[in-house]
Amino acid sequence: LKIIKTRYLVIYSGYTWEVDEFHDKNSGLVVAEIELEDENEKFDLPPWIGREVTADFKYLNSNLALNPFSNW
Repeated sequence: LKIIKTRYLVIYSGYTWEVDEFHDKNSGLVVAEIELEDENEKFDLPPWIGREVTADFKYLNSNLALNPFSNW
């Protein structure tokens, strides 16, 4: 399965968030990511942020290609 997504760059509280809106078999899934200088760096969460999924490997693009969001 090919991963199809639209990436948006969203500035919030001085940080750039990469927000990926997935399409096709992963439609309905939206994932946001922020790059920090240090893992302990403090930042404000936007009100539209949901739960933390960094350690959940099913959200990796490679895994979404094998087991799309529509199958969950």
